[in-house]
This record gives sequence, structure tokens and C-alpha cells, in this order.
Amino acid sequence: MRRQRGPGTVTLILDGVFVRRRGETWLDDIHLELPNGMTTLVGPMTAGKTTLMRVAAGLLPPDSGRVVVGGKDVTGISVRKRSVAFVYQQFINYPSLTVYDNIASPLRLDRAFRRDGIDRRVREVAELMGIAQLLDRRPAELSGGQQQRTAIARALARPVDVLLLDEPLANLDFKLREQLRADLKTMFTGSSGVVLYATADPNEALTFAAPTVVLGEGRVQHIGDVAETYAHPPTLAVAATLSDPPLNLLPGVVRDGRIECLGTSFPAPRAHADGHRVMLGVRPHQVSITPNGRAALELPAEIRLAEVTGSATFLHLLLQGGLHLVAHLEGTQLFTPGESTVARIDPAHVFVFDQAGGHLLATSAAEVDLHG
Repeated sequence: MRRQRGPGTVTLILDGVFVRRRGETWLDDIHLELPNGMTTLVGPMTAGKTTLMRVAAGLLPPDSGRVVVGGKDVTGISVRKRSVAFVYQQFINYPSLTVYDNIASPLRLDRAFRRDGIDRRVREVAELMGIAQLLDRRPAELSGGQQQRTAIARALARPVDVLLLDEPLANLDFKLREQLRADLKTMFTGSSGVVLYATADPNEALTFAAPTVVLGEGRVQHIGDVAETYAHPPTLAVAATLSDPPLNLLPGVVRDGRIECLGTSFPAPRAHADGHRVMLGVRPHQVSITPNGRAALELPAEIRLAEVTGSATFLHLLLQGGLHLVAHLEGTQLFTPGESTVARIDPAHVFVFDQAGGHLLATSAAEVDLHG
């Protein structure tokens, strides 16, 4: 099922948008041009995602800048007069209406839908969201997950120019969340309207595999293909945003053409003057404690904590100088706090960033004799 409005397509533009509140800048000179189809907006909780989406919807006027939809400046137009739908992380439903009537409510305001068309569309989206058996119930009779599914169904029911989804799956159980990701991705493929999906979960952004906007501290940090951005993050901030569990960071310094880090060293991937300070970024699943016969950074460590989730073990390690490192190990593995071990990192999976500016110097260090 695809959301279609007709032969044309829509573009959403945020042009020089600033939002300031209580002396703080919430959005800082946002310039975005989002085509029809799905775009993912990813960033941590305080990045400004909800603020940006509220501005796009017309719920929050910007202090400066414009919002343009389909070539028309809609900055000063009421949200009620826009072709827009918004789904919040915290579900919002009409408590006095049944699930059926909640989903049908936007369709009854659209003259394009006849009575039989409304009924068919309500049942179609209810089936998609797994709530077809709940149409006669009221929100108070539903679980939290069922209420959220009702809110999403209502937003999906009527085709609109701009559909904004603010972490809509965050409150759902794992199985349903995985299923709906696949369904929504299929639904939005080929959409003539703009679909902006916000998430704080980088794994969700990678799953959707849509063009991605990385937002941080109210600024656009990067726009591009999410898989490419994950593999080649242009800055430390972008790499950190797309890493879950969090990126491990180890300081280094260039000496005689090598990068020194915690008592070991390897050739610098680019020529830098002695004393140039860098930051090494390592994702937890690239940290091992088992020798594998490949060249590796070997860092003596003390085991502080082992978090076992069943399918994985997150091993928290203390390095020299009080630095911490997390290793994501497969399966259930038992360790004793206080034990000594060695953390091993394949240099092919080390990002090298400039420590001062945070920009990427190299996507990986070469596999070399680290002690030669």
C-alpha cells in the first residue's frame, strides 16, 4: 500500500529557520530541502528534532526563516489550513471516540472521501496497524501500545502533503516495532508527499535506509545516505550520533609519523606535524578480548562490569589513565569484576578524528605491524 496524492510531488523546504526560547537557541539556521518520499531525522534527545517538526507542521512559528511546501510559503498559515499530519511519541487520541471514529475523523473532513471510501480506508489502516479487532473500543480500554497504533493509523488514514512522525514506535513492544518498521518503509516508498520520520535510535535509521538528516544541538550536522554516513562519518559528532552503544573514544597524538595511544602506536594514516592531537573512535562491536591472529591495538584493561542481555554481553573495561572502553561481545559470557584482560582493536575499524575540530581524518588505520 502506498500513500499517493496524485500525479504531482511535494517538496518541503526549511529556509534559514531560527527558533529561540528563554535566551537559548533551539534551532540554529536550519536549511533543509526534503523531497517527496521518506527522510529520516536522527539525533539525540536534545537535538531539536521535535522543535524542527513542530515548525514544519505550523505548530510553532519560527523566529526567522521560512517554511515552503510545494513551492508555497506556508510560514504564517495555520496548521489547520495545511495538508499535514503529525504523530507524536506520546499518543494523542480523542477519548470519547471509538478507535474506528478516531481513525475516521480526518477523513470526514476531506470531501474527497465518500462514506464507503471512509469505511474501506479505516479498516485498511487498522489492519495494517494490527488493531482491526479493536475498532469498537475507546482509548481508555486500550493498552498504551494499542493507543499509539491508533494514533499512527489516524495520521496514515488521509493522504497529506507532509507527514511528520516523531519517534512513533518508541513505546511499542519489540516484535510490533520491527514489523511496523518494515510495513512503514514499504508504505512510504513512492509516496508523492514528504514523510519525515524522527528517531533517536541510529539502528532504526539504518533499518529504514532512507536519506538521513543528522541533527545535533539544533544544527544540521550532515545530510546523506545513512549507510554511507555510518561507514564514513564526516565528524566525530555524526559518528557518535550513529553509534549505539556509544562510540568508544581514545585520545592519541602524532609522533614521528605514528599515532601514539595508551602505550602503543601505529602509522598515522596521513602526514601530520608532531604533536597533532587526534581522537580515535571505535564502535563497541569492534572491540575483542580474544586473539584472532590479526594485527591489533592491544590495551591492558581491568574488567569492571559485564552486562548480559542474553544474545550479547557488554563488557565494561577500565584502561590506563582512567579511560573506559565498552566491548560488545556475542552471546552470554561470564566475567569476574577486577579480572585483568587485554582489549584488542583491529586498526581497520578505527576512525581517526582531529581532536580540536572533530573532523574525520581517516575512516580506518591501515593493518600494519603496530609495534614495528
